[in-house]
Parts: sequence; structure tokens; C-alpha cells
Amino acid sequence: MNGGVRKRGSTWSYYFDLGKVDGKRKKKEKGGFRTKKEAEQALAAAINEYNNAGIVFEPSEITVSDYLDQWFELSCKLNLKYNTQVGYLRIVESHLKPKFGMYKLKAINPTILQEYANSLKLNGYSRSHIIGILTVFQSALDYAIEPLHYISQNPMKSVRFPKVERKPRERIILTLDEWQQIIDRFRDTRYYIPLMIGFYTGLRISEAFALTWDDIDFDKRTLTVNKQIVKRNFGADVRKVVEKKGKKEQRSSWYFTTPKTSASVRTIPFGETLFNALKQEKALQLRNELKYGEFYTIHVLKKERDEKGNDMYRIVPVQKCVESQLQRVRLICVTENGQYTSTDSFKFCSRVIHRELQLAFDYHSLRHTHATLLIESGANVKNVQARLGHTNIQTTLQTYVHDTEKMGEQSVELFETITNMKTS
Repeated sequence: MNGGVRKRGSTWSYYFDLGKVDGKRKKKEKGGFRTKKEAEQALAAAINEYNNAGIVFEPSEITVSDYLDQWFELSCKLNLKYNTQVGYLRIVESHLKPKFGMYKLKAINPTILQEYANSLKLNGYSRSHIIGILTVFQSALDYAIEPLHYISQNPMKSVRFPKVERKPRERIILTLDEWQQIIDRFRDTRYYIPLMIGFYTGLRISEAFALTWDDIDFDKRTLTVNKQIVKRNFGADVRKVVEKKGKKEQRSSWYFTTPKTSASVRTIPFGETLFNALKQEKALQLRNELKYGEFYTIHVLKKERDEKGNDMYRIVPVQKCVESQLQRVRLICVTENGQYTSTDSFKFCSRVIHRELQLAFDYHSLRHTHATLLIESGANVKNVQARLGHTNIQTTLQTYVHDTEKMGEQSVELFETITNMKTS
């Protein structure tokens, strides 16, 4: 059953498909709700009322496949960010439906779930992958309890996740010599500025490639993170993105969306090296725009709505000679003729570093290196947390601050100093 909520003017409304009545497909819609949450709650109650009345189906007869479709429409689309929706839907289509789709929802029990969990381990899935699959199903079953009241308890609660030896995740920290090799190789290329931003600020890749010149304050020497970049299909349902996995997506485009978390919105000071690099880059881009004239590529913003009714902005490239009433945005990461240097484009840079320089590297390694060098040099951990945009300081300590040789030497020296002072 398809349904959802949407904003109409200043209020919210819900709608859902009633199926065919007298040979014609019918839809129920009701509006006037003050908030999205009120509309969503009313939608769940209305669907449950109709289901229990037997107009479409009885909740006790719904299959897992049909229920997962309903859960995705009612809950995931309205509450999850786009990339998370894609991840959930891939788990649903690749794992949960093939295994449980033909079961009735009421037939799912702890025994078959435990057997499935164990089979994932035996088939060589990593611990994180197993947890990802099972927690998605657990979330879906929670929604079947409340607010839909299709089942009375969640059978996943009794399942014990199999123990899988955790393989140490590779966290790449560059030495200063390795960094120098990289930056020397890409000086005077389109990848120089993205590399400099990542190394000197520790930004996530989606944040660095979303920066515009309006985000840079040269007087205060700060940059502001207030958005991220994401690639998505415009005018297409998220389901089609998953269905086209491995195929060329003809209608994909880059969008500005809200940052990862509220803590990700931040202003970061930067030093002389990045200041000079950004000043030179801005001056170069102005010269290039004059050089290419009407054939220079500029970018404008088209306002659209996502699945939750929130504003998002599609980045549309146009030649400067084309008149547009849309707002122009001046991206920092562009080529000589103004074309956008995207996170997809940056993959070429990573391949060169791997094959030509023979170095382990990904853009996130710049973030790891930035945090580790700061901590090694005695930076305040709370300040590092703020620079990285972490909500929880434990993430900073456990994920990005690594037990390096230099840290070990500092601990020994510190302990020696303390004990010598006590005994002298």
C-alpha cells in the first residue's frame, strides 16, 4: 500500500492508496495538520483503521514483502536522509525480501531469524554488514508494532547477533613526507585545492566539495560548513536508483543538502598556508572567467523538494552566455573553464596516488591525518572535536585519534618528568 504525507501551504496532509473500487483506483487524502509528525501519526492510524475494517487487507495476512514496501514509504522516506534511504532499500531488496518476502509478517519468529543471522556469518559477511542487515529488519519490525499495531512484539529482540572477529579497519595516516609527495604531484591541477582543504581543515569529502566562495571569510581566515554535496537522481523515486545499480544513471545531478548532523554546522579557522592557496585560487578563477568569456561554465541553483518536503538545491551548470533567473553559486572546486570538480572526478586523483605514487590513500585519510597531527602536537581534544564536527567526543577519541609512535614517546617522557619531580 502506497502512502505518504506532504506539505500544502502552511499545513500538512496525508494520503494513501485504497486499491481499486468499482474498477477504478481510489485514494484517500486528508489535510489540515499543523506538523509533519501529526500527519504521519494520522496516516498510520487511518491505514490501520482501513486495514482492520477489511477494505484493503487484514494486517494478519500481509506478507513481509508488502509490509517492507509500506514501511519504506511511511517511515523511511519521511525520516531518513537520501543516502541512508538508498542503503536501507538495498538491504531490503537484496537481503530481506529474497529471504523472507513470501512469509506472512505474523509468521516471522526468533528461530528463523536466528538461523538467518547465523547463516550470514557462515557465508562470510563482516560484522558490520551483519549488524546492518539485522538492524534494518529490526527497525522495520518495530514500526509494525508501533504505530501500525500489525504485530504485538518484535521477534528480533530475542535474536543474538553472531560473534564475528572484527577485522581492524584500515585508517590511513599520511606522513608529512607522503603528504608532500601528493601535493607536489597535483600542484597546478584541479585537485590541488580540494587536497589542501582536506589536509588543513579535516573536512569530510561531501563538505569540502560543497564549499563556495561565500563560505570563506578571508578577513577572519575562517571557512563555514553549512551544507554538503550529494549525488542523486532528480525527478526519480529512490527505488529507481536502487533498481539501476550498476547501470548508467542518465538523470543524476549534484545537490546541496543539509549537513550530516547539527554539530556538522561549524566555522573553522585556518592558517597562512591555506589562506594563500585560497587567495591565489580565487584570483585565478576570476582571470579564467575573463579568459573564457561567454563560454565559461557557471552554476545556478534550482530549488526542489526532497521526499520529506524539505528544501534542497540542484546545482545546474550553464554556459555564461545563457541567461538564467536562477541564483548563481560560485563553487570553489572547479576546472579552468569553470566546470565542477566533483567527488566523482576526484576518484582519478586517488587512482594516481595509488598507482603512480604507490601510497595508500583516500580522501578520508586527510581527515584522519589532520586530527592525529593535532592531537600529537597537544591540541585540545574538544577543539579537535569542534573542527571535525563530531556530536560526541568519543567519536573523536576512538575513531580519529590513533595510537601513534609519537604519542607513545610523549607518554613515556611525560611519565618520566612526573616521577622525577616527585622523587627529587
